[in-house]
Amino acid sequence: MNAQPTMTSAARFVAFRLLPGDDLLAGLDAHVIDQGIKAGWVAGVVGSLSQASLRFAGEPGSTQLTGAFEIIALSGMLDAEGGHFHLSIADARGMMRGGHVMPGCIVRTTCELVVGDLDSVVFQRKPCSLSGYSELVISSRKPR
Repeated sequence: MNAQPTMTSAARFVAFRLLPGDDLLAGLDAHVIDQGIKAGWVAGVVGSLSQASLRFAGEPGSTQLTGAFEIIALSGMLDAEGGHFHLSIADARGMMRGGHVMPGCIVRTTCELVVGDLDSVVFQRKPCSLSGYSELVISSRKPR
C-alpha cells in the first residue's frame, strides 16, 4: 500500500454565499485566498446553477449543461493552488447528473457554502505516477 501518513488537526469553518452570476470555482478560489485556507474541504452547500460544466468519468473534455439546476452535493478539497471538486445536480424534472467540476458552473439564485480548514495541515497537488494526474499531498504546518 502506498498511503501517506495519517495526520490529525483541529479545524475552523468559514461560511459565505456566492451570488447570482458568480462562477462557482472562481468564488471558491477567491474565498480560499481571502481566508488564507491551506487545507480546506466543502463541509456543506445549498444552492442552484443556471449552467453546469462537468467532466464525466473517463472523458477528456467537459460537458456544458444549461437550465435550472439544484445543487444536490458538492464535495472536494481546497488549497492555495485551487482544488478538486465533484458536483451532483438535479434538473427541473429531478434527473441527476454529476461529475468533476470544471470552470463555467454559474450560480442561478444562490450558493451557500460552509468550508472547513484544517489548522495544522497543508494540501498541495503534485504529479502522481500511479494515476497520471496531480493528486493530493498532505503535509504539516504550524497551527494558527
